[in-house]
Amino acid sequence: MNAAIETIIVPRTRDLGGGFEVRRILPAGERRTVGPFVFFDQMGPTVLPAGTGLDVRPHPHIGLATVTYLFDGEIMHRDTLGTVQPIRPGAVNWMTAGRGIAHSERTPPEQRAGGARLYGIQTWIGLPQDREEVEPTFAHHPEDALPLLEGDGKRVRVIAGAFDGARSPLALFSETIYVDVVLAPGARLELPPEYEERAIYIAEGRVEIGGDSFEEGRMLVFRHGDRVTVTADGPARILLLGGAPLDGPRHLWWNFVSSSTERIDRAKADWREGRFPQVPGETEFIPLPDEPAHTPTDRPNRQIA
Repeated sequence: MNAAIETIIVPRTRDLGGGFEVRRILPAGERRTVGPFVFFDQMGPTVLPAGTGLDVRPHPHIGLATVTYLFDGEIMHRDTLGTVQPIRPGAVNWMTAGRGIAHSERTPPEQRAGGARLYGIQTWIGLPQDREEVEPTFAHHPEDALPLLEGDGKRVRVIAGAFDGARSPLALFSETIYVDVVLAPGARLELPPEYEERAIYIAEGRVEIGGDSFEEGRMLVFRHGDRVTVTADGPARILLLGGAPLDGPRHLWWNFVSSSTERIDRAKADWREGRFPQVPGETEFIPLPDEPAHTPTDRPNRQIA
């Protein structure tokens, strides 16, 4: 293996229903986290059948921040705070779950008739232990609010953190870097060495590092402190991610992340018993795994204390 690379992660394909597949990269057997990133999925690229769309019914989260970033398509986000926010390519939705939030993600009705396109990345950021129970919040930053650096065959959008002197407006809980990089053939990207944990995900194309070539659909995790140059073999798109490691191990069960298994058990009971707030405008929800589906009238409407 290339001396600068600590781990190579090959994603697993998951069918979320209706033939809609995602590539699941984190967590993996080889590596559970990279910096504060505890979850990393590639959605698409796909064209959903005409008349259908993405329909992720309301579901809960605790102890994390969800980060949605699209290359193509559109998703309508709704949550228990009353947020109704479409996300389009180049923008970012950052939802801090903290002590508990539920949300849905659906293709807008006007996008369904002709077959909706969908392509993007969904990640979860673990919260520091002293911030796991913060009040839930939602932040949307449009495409023109995120710094864009162009030149030398590179197009770099800073989603979170700082890169090459440019800083994203996202408010972070810990040191984090998350950058979308489009490379022309032969273009080079120097990875910042100062972050304790760093990885790239090759979303499109092939890249070369130290004489070795790597194909799309691979996450490369790098050793701390090494100077790394990524060169595009042809047109390529990569995501750079990382930052400071979490302050201790995290437990991940379904949509819940916590430093405490007891807290996850409480979140399970809260969702089962209807103690999460409801998402305005939604009448459905996703039950806990391995539990029978419910109709809306089966579920009490009580708030988290």
